[in-house]
Amino acid sequence: MTPEARAARAAETMWADDAASKWFGFELIEVTEGRAIVALTIAPHHCNGHGTCHGGVTFALADTAFAFACNSRNQSTVAQHCVVSFTAPGRPGDRLLAEAHEVSLTGRSGIYDVTVTRDGTPIAQFRGMSRAISGQLFDEEEDE
Repeated sequence: MTPEARAARAAETMWADDAASKWFGFELIEVTEGRAIVALTIAPHHCNGHGTCHGGVTFALADTAFAFACNSRNQSTVAQHCVVSFTAPGRPGDRLLAEAHEVSLTGRSGIYDVTVTRDGTPIAQFRGMSRAISGQLFDEEEDE
């Protein structure tokens, strides 16, 4: 199986059971090995009392891109630590893109950076540290 096919199948498998991302209104745009792009168009129910996108929603968007990037090799992987810095607000109607990419993968531990942008302008920087656990998202032997 090619890395591209593996990443696509892993994403398809994860997305099928990802009720939270669907509930938020996220869109899975692209997944390749160690990379993912997830989008959100901010609706009024995503906003806080200041009329801007709630930080938890922005964090969840970045965390979702991180999850798809770090699971793209069909190795079950979870977050072990994440940090986010917000640099600008998102507003209703804005389309946000969270672009995750792998910085390092050594043994069972990975580091991923995610930039959340609005029209190309960064609004949040997220760094996630991952940890591979036992299991796979799908059985590759069945696909051969």
